[in-house]
Amino acid sequence: MANSADRSSIEELCQKLIGELHPYLEQQKSHLFLEEIISDSLHFVLDQPNGLDAKILKTTIQEMRAAFSVFAPFADNKKATIFGSARVREDQPLYAHTVEVASELARHDWMVVTGAGPGIMEAGMKGAGAEKSIGVSIRLPMENEANALIANDSKHVSMRYFFTRKLMLVKESQAFVCLPGGFGTLDETFELLTLVQTGKSMPVPIVFLDAPGDTYWEQVNAFIQNELVSRELVSGADTSLFFITNDIQEAVSEIRNFYTNYHSLRYVGKSLIIRLQHFITDQQLEIINEEFRYLCTEGSIERTETHKIEIRDNDHPELARIKFSFTKVEYGDLRRLINRLNSFYPIASS
Repeated sequence: MANSADRSSIEELCQKLIGELHPYLEQQKSHLFLEEIISDSLHFVLDQPNGLDAKILKTTIQEMRAAFSVFAPFADNKKATIFGSARVREDQPLYAHTVEVASELARHDWMVVTGAGPGIMEAGMKGAGAEKSIGVSIRLPMENEANALIANDSKHVSMRYFFTRKLMLVKESQAFVCLPGGFGTLDETFELLTLVQTGKSMPVPIVFLDAPGDTYWEQVNAFIQNELVSRELVSGADTSLFFITNDIQEAVSEIRNFYTNYHSLRYVGKSLIIRLQHFITDQQLEIINEEFRYLCTEGSIERTETHKIEIRDNDHPELARIKFSFTKVEYGDLRRLINRLNSFYPIASS
């Protein structure tokens, strides 16, 4: 271990390095975060980590950097992640069902993100087509290569760790279609639900899609209702976070309808700001308050102008807005509020 004198001199060197980089870093919007990354990395070295810890951090940074690079060109594209089993064969109905839902999403200009493996993942890419597919594969003894549809594509990144892979499968998408699968699919699905339920991830449409005649997600929902909701281990409103169907058109409509009026949200101070595609009328605002005022810690839901912070960040200043002091607890009910806002402007069928 380094003695206190050595550590002090090394820390001075760290600060000197950060200072020398500052003129370059301050030109970037995220310069404060970048300085912290550099500082934490240098201090990690001072901690004299063991080989495994150093390897984990090194690999994590390398994988995230590579993944960010793959997704960056498509930041403005709508993306839907498809979860599902790698063991589904091409001759099974579930495979064809996945091809169809991915094709329908692509028809409405959505890109499809999958784990880039065989089975459901391959079917999703086949349906979307190579141009609209992004793959995030995992290196496993039984699944070491991406499927042939994406293996040599620039829109593919290979990961060592499940946690980095799951982050990228969730972070970049605005919708999710979960098809039947094993432990991995259930892990991905329930982590997604947990992130949305706790406010760690933005509200998104989550579709549990069965093949016609299959009851996989109905059985999962029965477990949620009978073992989780009934014991008050989750709120009944949390079941609003997902939508179960075996119909392709219903699945795609659920995703598209989510964005007919709702656009996005962010916090400004104590207020939750919801950005809307359409101006909300006095009558609509009255309906929203009658049904959802209980989500406010104080006051009511009201229209608001674009905040100066949003203008500074160029954060969709042109959109209509409502705001309220959200309890930050009932995220299932927040999803219901979004559904109500969308009901004022239903999407035209096509």
